[in-house]
Amino acid sequence: MAGALVKERGAAADPALRASRARQRRDRWMTHGILLLGVIIFALPIWITLVGSTHDVNTIGRGEVPLWFGGHAVENYVAAWSRGGEAVRNTRAVPAGIMLWNSLVMATLIATGKIIISLLSAYAVVFFSFPGRMAFFWMIFITLMLPVEVRIIPTFQVMVDLHLTDTMAGLVIPVVASATATLLFRQFFLTIPDEYAEAAKIDGAGPLRFFWDVVLPLSRTNIAALFVILFIYGWNQYLWPLLIITDTGLETIVVGLSKMIGRGDAQNEWNAIMATAILALLPPVAVVVLMQRWFVKGLTETEK
Repeated sequence: MAGALVKERGAAADPALRASRARQRRDRWMTHGILLLGVIIFALPIWITLVGSTHDVNTIGRGEVPLWFGGHAVENYVAAWSRGGEAVRNTRAVPAGIMLWNSLVMATLIATGKIIISLLSAYAVVFFSFPGRMAFFWMIFITLMLPVEVRIIPTFQVMVDLHLTDTMAGLVIPVVASATATLLFRQFFLTIPDEYAEAAKIDGAGPLRFFWDVVLPLSRTNIAALFVILFIYGWNQYLWPLLIITDTGLETIVVGLSKMIGRGDAQNEWNAIMATAILALLPPVAVVVLMQRWFVKGLTETEK
């Protein structure tokens, strides 16, 4: 009788179990479907650009939107790398190779400079006691409300007075400070136990030794995560390089892409423009892919 009762209960629970599993499968398929739709929406323009960069200029000039690769990939990429788009009237084309190098140097210096300055400023605020410490921190924090676009005129005047226009220093210095990175490092430094600093003092380690041997190694994952974000921020800079640089030898890839598109009746070399756009994607994608593990770890790790 007990066996029959268990069998009856199992038969009654079985439809509910099957319904639950079916609902889980349906939810899983719906989730994957939404994710796939998002990937298609974001990836389709990149795919069209990639495919368009392998066709000749006449195909794209006729308004055709090819969805598969053509046979002109090598010549288009070689042309974009070595000479850029030459069809823009009254503008001397800049090779994509030069623009990519300028953007790479600029983005690397901006990311590295932001991290160094933010590390030192956050370290001073957390581990040193001096009058007005929190006032200085809040002064740094308030600068979040003053992006480059708001202070661009006085910043430009300062660069002119210092003769830093048309220089890499003029590109990097005005955007090298980061209140966001300072805030993030400060919040992390507050989680470091006070016993570490006390032990370092007992061992005779000074502030710089403590920073180099203890604080910096603990901050590696945070530094890696911030480097990815700040590198992409520097790579995507448009307004400031457009204003401060008139020398084509220092032109960045983002500004150069906009200048490759002609105005009015100018004939655009869309194949070269699309090839340059694909080349412009490669360095930030490479940084994200190569540092993905550190990036995710730096954003999700809670126990240090």
